[in-house]
Amino acid sequence: MTNVLDVLRERGFLYQLTHEDVMYKLLGEGSVTFYTGFDPTARSLHIGHLLPIMAMRWLQKYGHRPLALVGGGTALIGDPSGKTSARPISSKETIDDNIVGIQEQLGRFLDFSDGKALLVNNGDWLRNMNLIDFLREIGSLFSVPRMLSAESVKLRIEGAGLSFLEFSYPLLQSYDFMYLCKNYNCMMQFGGQDQWGNIVAGVDLTRRMIGRDVCGATFPLLLKSDGTKFGKTAGGAVWLDAEKTSPFDYFQFWRNTTDSDVGKLLGFFTTLPMDEVRRLAALPSPQINRAKEILAYEATALAHGHDIAMKAFLAAGNEFGFADPNFQIETSSRILESKGIDLSASIPTLELSREELGEGIGLLTLMVKAGLAASNGEARRLVKGGAVAIDDTKISDEKLTVTAAQFANGPITLKSGKKNRKRITLA
Repeated sequence: MTNVLDVLRERGFLYQLTHEDVMYKLLGEGSVTFYTGFDPTARSLHIGHLLPIMAMRWLQKYGHRPLALVGGGTALIGDPSGKTSARPISSKETIDDNIVGIQEQLGRFLDFSDGKALLVNNGDWLRNMNLIDFLREIGSLFSVPRMLSAESVKLRIEGAGLSFLEFSYPLLQSYDFMYLCKNYNCMMQFGGQDQWGNIVAGVDLTRRMIGRDVCGATFPLLLKSDGTKFGKTAGGAVWLDAEKTSPFDYFQFWRNTTDSDVGKLLGFFTTLPMDEVRRLAALPSPQINRAKEILAYEATALAHGHDIAMKAFLAAGNEFGFADPNFQIETSSRILESKGIDLSASIPTLELSREELGEGIGLLTLMVKAGLAASNGEARRLVKGGAVAIDDTKISDEKLTVTAAQFANGPITLKSGKKNRKRITLA
């Protein structure tokens, strides 16, 4: 029988493990309850959360029970791991509302029916905790020199500084592990590479407080082949919420993957067998564009469903062309139309009111508003680089003003490079 640890390793998910032999044995003997934490700083998860979610999906597929821990308590503190400065602190009401959105999104990837997975909120046990009791029971078990040696702490102390509020975060996360072990028989924690120190601390605290030997593992930091952080675009983060990132843009994010990253991303973000992943990743150019379409379709289907993924695939192919020149868009379009799905509505659209347009809106401002550039400065560089067009007309004037006259024949299409565009309508 296949051990899921072998699956995770083959697909590239494992970076560090606290007790690999123990983990392998536990995962091979029967169902194991494990947890991964999610910080509810927004109402939607983004692509940066997908690596742990996909690992949880594989673990559940092989019979293990996920606990998706949302930090209704720890989000009131803020995790300093991987952060160069303190994050803004949200209200309890905002955090609780964010948790509702996160729970809905996790349900697309994990099976929460009949207790097969649980969403747990550490606000349930942290928010009303007595400070003196916590310091006596938990604080006394932590060594300050050891905490100061953590890379995340040293980075902040040498940089922007670190408040006692954030310094206390590892104690709370460690307590979570112990609490989940004691109350849910949770034996493992999985998290990002920057969570290693917190996981190790939780393993130690659980052993010292309740005498249980638990394990932990981290996932690698996901970088693109050029060394930049994965999951960012000109418009910012790529969200799982269709209102924040349209399915078309979500599809295009994956479709625009560089050739050298295709194999890695297929292993992480699809459920295709690894033999097929390796075959697709080895395709030469331009055939590898078909592998990118498969990656984009599979990733979009997991996040939004197969009908929406097909709609995004057809819309993108209609705009930019298909990797397979023999693909028949008419047949697939008719299938979607028979289900009542409007293909034309899938192209990302920005609706401008006449009040917003006024006497005209600057091109750079419009690019930022449309999510085609992160700032006016970036928009200006794109214009100067010859990457910007309205419909089929390349724009070289960064001071251009878009007026109502340009909408005389209907919507316009604002383009940034070969693959990024937004349809602009005037209401």
